Amino acid sequence: MFPHRARLCSGRPSRRRSLVYASVASIVLVGATSSGTLYVKAQAHDAEGLVSSSVSRGAEASSGATTAMEATVESSAMPTAAASSRTRPSPVVDRDALLAEAVKAVAVEDGAAVSVAVAVLDVASGESAVYGDGAFDTASIVKVDILASLLLRAQDAGRGLTAQEKSYAAAMIRNSDNASATALWTAIGQAEGLRAANERFGLRDTEGGDGALWGLTQTTAADQLTLLRQVFGGKSELSESSRAYLTGLMGEIAVGQDWGVSAAASGVGASEFALKNGWLPRSATGLWDINSVGRVSAGGREYLVAVLSDGNSSKEKGVSVVEAVAKAAVSCLDGD
Repeated sequence: MFPHRARLCSGRPSRRRSLVYASVASIVLVGATSSGTLYVKAQAHDAEGLVSSSVSRGAEASSGATTAMEATVESSAMPTAAASSRTRPSPVVDRDALLAEAVKAVAVEDGAAVSVAVAVLDVASGESAVYGDGAFDTASIVKVDILASLLLRAQDAGRGLTAQEKSYAAAMIRNSDNASATALWTAIGQAEGLRAANERFGLRDTEGGDGALWGLTQTTAADQLTLLRQVFGGKSELSESSRAYLTGLMGEIAVGQDWGVSAAASGVGASEFALKNGWLPRSATGLWDINSVGRVSAGGREYLVAVLSDGNSSKEKGVSVVEAVAKAAVSCLDGD
């Protein structure tokens, strides 16, 4: 239903040692020196457990001990249940594959050429998943990037935002005011200023719109997740005060604009979310770009979610798709 490129997760099972116990006697290899001299520990058991042990070194370990060790290993073909549980590797969960299946199950209107991409991160565990690697118009979600870039420039200059800049910032994020966005887009140096900031933020596939067309900035879901980590994470180019200012505004979105990734919120803290949405009808096709990025609380855990879409026949239908995809993304990480 939706084009995507899977990113397979990989894992390496831990190496664990297990001791094999014989009913009467066992020989356990303890170690070796750099010259190859073996240290062997002989253990004798009775019905109530270990009663004696001795350590032999190098040539002092008798051939009889070697024979006993070989016999013990040969007689221990079936490890104990405890040893088996210690050596069994944990299963590797392919989060990207789970997310792909969940997104494909999202219903879209018949005949619609909707494309979607999503990236999600469990803040506590660090688990993440991505579906789709194509570039999308940002529409108004770029306003988060614009303000982050402005705050970074102010930090570099050793100053805070001016009263006018704060006024623009509040209107741009809370109410998605376009005139305020244009003013701050100009203040950061338009696409070139955005590029310079994004290079430091770690966004590699985001390109600012031409001239004053900030809404036609191109980005990917993975890049938007990277930006959210800069805004909400502890390790960031932005100072703690800059992050608090930006996230505070994202938590005060005007009524009527608080749809999108907030739909994934549930359980404890379900009312706690901070987001920015973007919506843009394309004049050439009449179809809508609908995007949503932010942080949500679900089941007592926090998630960063970015959903991008285009090809929607209406704003309402696009919002429905974005919200369903956000829920699917969180469900892929929820409960682990």
